[in-house]
Amino acid sequence: MATAPHLLVVEDDPDIRELIVHHLITESYRISEAANGEEAWKKIAALPPDLVVLDLMLPGISGLEVCRLMKRNVKTENCAILMLTALGSEEDIVRGLNLGADDYITKPFSPKVLLARIAALLRRRKTTPDQQVGDELVLGDMILSTRRREVFIGGDPARLTYTEFQILEFLARREGWVYTRGQIIDCIRGDDYPVTERSVDFQIVGLRKKLGSMGSWLKTVRGVGYTFKKPE
Repeated sequence: MATAPHLLVVEDDPDIRELIVHHLITESYRISEAANGEEAWKKIAALPPDLVVLDLMLPGISGLEVCRLMKRNVKTENCAILMLTALGSEEDIVRGLNLGADDYITKPFSPKVLLARIAALLRRRKTTPDQQVGDELVLGDMILSTRRREVFIGGDPARLTYTEFQILEFLARREGWVYTRGQIIDCIRGDDYPVTERSVDFQIVGLRKKLGSMGSWLKTVRGVGYTFKKPE
């Protein structure tokens, strides 16, 4: 029998933490808890979980710093991160996604939506490199390797989050085709994923910055969605 996924809940408010843990236990996840950034990082470094539910406004080390530490450590860089926070401005969301978060939920939140987002992230993490289809894709100054999940721009690595890579690969392998935000969501996460289309916009903003000279290939088609093609 497969071992249940291990989740770490990082939340300084004991009532909110208890609520989250209660709902996660009903799904039979293995749960660890942390009340601040220092405690969270110690537990993550000692035993990397499959997924971290991470508050941003924490005493001591902030959630953003915990995220940054995780993505800089080879042992923890592949852990899924779902940020759960009251900081809901567009700037806050983009900052979290750019640091490596895989998803972002603002408070107050629906426990059902939280559980659905967690389940979707864990389903995506089950896909191993050997199960993925495709080889290297070369477009302009970009080399994208599906098997190694790597992207190089002009020979330099672009450190993309899991979701950013999914979006980039989806669009780049269909160069010139235009897709709506809904189609992008359906193709990279499945049609049962409860996410607003604005989330795609936030991911695109982060991708353009990280792609450097290739960012201009990622185009907005007004009133429709996005496409990836060489600038005219």
